Amino acid sequence: MTEFAWPWMIVLLPLPWLLRRLLRPAAPGQALHLPQPGVQLTVVAGNNARGTAPWLLALAWLCLLAAAARPQWVGPPQAQQRSGRSLMLAVDLSGSMRTGDMQLAGQPVSRFGAVEAIAGDFISRRNGDEMGLILFGSQAFLVTPLTYDLSAVRAQLQGAAVGLAGTETAIGDAIAVAVKRLSALPSQARVLVLLTDGVNNAGSIEPREAARAAKAAGVRIYTIGVGATRMRIPGFFGSQLVNPSADLDANMLTQIATQTGGHFFRATDSRELADAYRAINALEPMPQHGPTLRPRHELFRWPLLAAIVLLLLVIVPRRFDRASERPA
Repeated sequence: MTEFAWPWMIVLLPLPWLLRRLLRPAAPGQALHLPQPGVQLTVVAGNNARGTAPWLLALAWLCLLAAAARPQWVGPPQAQQRSGRSLMLAVDLSGSMRTGDMQLAGQPVSRFGAVEAIAGDFISRRNGDEMGLILFGSQAFLVTPLTYDLSAVRAQLQGAAVGLAGTETAIGDAIAVAVKRLSALPSQARVLVLLTDGVNNAGSIEPREAARAAKAAGVRIYTIGVGATRMRIPGFFGSQLVNPSADLDANMLTQIATQTGGHFFRATDSRELADAYRAINALEPMPQHGPTLRPRHELFRWPLLAAIVLLLLVIVPRRFDRASERPA
């Protein structure tokens, strides 16, 4: 359907008539005192002979008013995916995330390489959530504020590098940064997904203290502990099996998640990491129906173009008439 955004512009319809009443043309007697009265009379006679000009001007004015009223084509209602959920993603960039104990598509990759690929897919699936990104190591930084532009969040994650925020792990500070951002918003659901492979050994806030603040602010925390439990490394007397995740504080991550109403996931390989993100997707489902929005497309260009054409039909013939009436 078509409608006008500014229909009140119709009040300007009598403006040309009012201007004509206020700005009256010169009396016929005054025209006879011009240096060449014959020329003036001829022009007036020529204009009167062109009886279509007033009608063209009237149509041009109507078209200008129609353009000024902003005609719009309004499409059918479309449901918008707006979950009302504010979701922060906190990713560990400490030095241990370089450990190459993960596999992706059959190829060995570092822990962060697996997180970058799988978390990127998770971000793309959260269309409708307001998302932000926190990167933490020795310090925690808000890299992407809460936004519906998920491509920006994913680009920031893909542009990150291990060690960018330091080589240690400040889990408590990362939670505190997320809680500060999430609690300031009037959101129906506040969620933090925190991924780490170590133990809190940096920062000024203890993780359990930050978890208590998260619970008070209504922030649910889903924690993911990433890293394999077995890894073969070369040694002086041959290769040996080690546990590269010996420093992972799974008990602390479990307590944080349980205290805030979330869940702890252990991801020893890429498959379990993907399963963890799928489980979070299921625990925080997207709404099937959101608020409706009707797309609008501006149509003012067409009546404006018609007005210009009509004005040209009036002006151009007058120019030719004046040129033909000039003495040779």
